[in-house]
Amino acid sequence: MSRIGKKLIEIPGNVKVDIKDTHITVTGPKGTLSMDITGDINVKIEGTELTFTRDNDIKKNKALHGLYRALLMNMIIGVTDGYSKKLELVGVGYKAELRGNMLVLALGYSHPIIFSAPADVKLEVPIPTNILISGIDKQLVGAVASKIRSFREPEPYKGKGIKYDTEKVRRKAGKTAAK
Repeated sequence: MSRIGKKLIEIPGNVKVDIKDTHITVTGPKGTLSMDITGDINVKIEGTELTFTRDNDIKKNKALHGLYRALLMNMIIGVTDGYSKKLELVGVGYKAELRGNMLVLALGYSHPIIFSAPADVKLEVPIPTNILISGIDKQLVGAVASKIRSFREPEPYKGKGIKYDTEKVRRKAGKTAAK
């Protein structure tokens, strides 16, 4: 049996979980998330706990067992605490600015880059070299952070670019170091 799939999920008091056939909706203080379950995975609410079981040991169902448990746990954490990612801009003249719901980035190109985030994601720029991305959907927050980072990924020679706050950029020596 899946090690992750057989773990129980404790439902906090301020979270409501609705299961209708294969559709699960999680509602909490920060918002509502939902997903559909495929395969032979069964979800049951027993008191304040959620349990996941599978009907058979087909390889696909074994994989989905742990996956759906992890996704539902991420949904519960999202509607109670939320998720956030922090990006740092490193480089001379690199800066971010928020104009309404549009993020305007100056990244050393001949033009500014304008990025519009989805409605479920909140962008903040506390200082011009930091971007804070927050929301209730873990996957969406990560996708938005990855998209913003892709505009100018950190390069190894000078370390310039957009990086996650916890990311370590491996530096390389230039051509003159080889002599």
